[in-house]
Amino acid sequence: MSQLQTIHLELSELEAMRLCDLEGLDQTQAGEHMGISRGTIQRLLGQGRSKLLKAIVENRALHIEEGAGHEDLYTE
Repeated sequence: MSQLQTIHLELSELEAMRLCDLEGLDQTQAGEHMGISRGTIQRLLGQGRSKLLKAIVENRALHIEEGAGHEDLYTE
């Protein structure tokens, strides 16, 4: 069996999706929670959703990794 190609999802992208898509926060609230701007949340959502869908549609492995330096902002 061949190895799956990997899509790399940043932890900050996952957190933005979790806050907006699972917790139901709007982008402004999610940005406040993460300590970043609404525009950055919007960018993270777009990138994260695109990567997630690509992994599903193209049958690729999804690897969640630290990325843009926001990871320490949402540890409770």
